[in-house]
Amino acid sequence: MTRDEALALMHEYTESHALRKHMYAVELAMRAYAQRFDGDEEAWGLVGLLHDFDYDRHPNHEHNATKGHPSFGVGLLRGRGVSEEVLEAILGHAPYTGVPRESRMAKTLFAVDELCGFLVACALVRPSRSLKDLEYKSFKKKFKDKAFARGVSRDDIQLGAEQLGIPMDEHVRFTIEALRTDEERIGLGPK
Repeated sequence: MTRDEALALMHEYTESHALRKHMYAVELAMRAYAQRFDGDEEAWGLVGLLHDFDYDRHPNHEHNATKGHPSFGVGLLRGRGVSEEVLEAILGHAPYTGVPRESRMAKTLFAVDELCGFLVACALVRPSRSLKDLEYKSFKKKFKDKAFARGVSRDDIQLGAEQLGIPMDEHVRFTIEALRTDEERIGLGPK
């Protein structure tokens, strides 16, 4: 599947502009980590772009392991010939599927998914509405504030860094740098 095909599929299934921006952010982070880990940048980017594409139509609030998000989307992608490595990474980013995160790609997707959402939330409350002036110290302060971005799992963010084998501060700084490369596409920067 090409990026253009993935983008068309994501747009077909995802009406929410916020969710689209989230998938763009995760794509940026995945591409950056692919370069760092000498992975296939196109495949890693595809995982980021498609990991939540089925969420709007099949949200799976019950956390069913085999129905709804992400299982529905994975079934659709499998039918289109997407590689098993990509499919396993997408399944593994949702802990309730029970699919272990064994590949570096799968571990990275899990590590950046919640973190990207949290970093965008941090940027949106800044006067600049940008990550360009977000420092790790500010991230840590927001991370400790349980009322801020309440829906983001801090445990998953910490576990993701641990599974990557990267110190939390380094992981956060690296992801901020990745997202800074295209803030406009992910809805950041001055209005």
